[in-house]
Amino acid sequence: MLTGPGRIIAHARRLRRKMTLPEVLLWRELRKRPGAFKWRRQHPAGPFILDFVCLEARLAVEIDGEAHDRGANPAYDEARDEWLMAQGCRTCRIPAREVLADLEAVVSFVIDLAGQRQPLHRAPPGPPPRPGEDF
Repeated sequence: MLTGPGRIIAHARRLRRKMTLPEVLLWRELRKRPGAFKWRRQHPAGPFILDFVCLEARLAVEIDGEAHDRGANPAYDEARDEWLMAQGCRTCRIPAREVLADLEAVVSFVIDLAGQRQPLHRAPPGPPPRPGEDF
């Protein structure tokens, strides 16, 4: 499971109270568990804080505003994406303006993306196998 050190966890808690408008709008939808996926917001992962993550689908969703294109931010984002990939987690970057323009399409896209990878913790359909039987 992705987690971070204590100082990162405390910072993530503060960020949950200061989410941007696009993050708040997307969170309102993701917390309803569309596609039966559970999402976490402002989740600590190593030295980073992820905007949204579905641990089951191993998918991080980052909402990128204008600031992500300035200064050292692109290099920081690239380092985060590489670190997540090494942990077996994909990253999806969505511009904030797209969330504001068409929230429904963004939610649909994110859920489709989460469903493209076989979930890690879902039980196979049907009853459990009898003792001695293989899946």
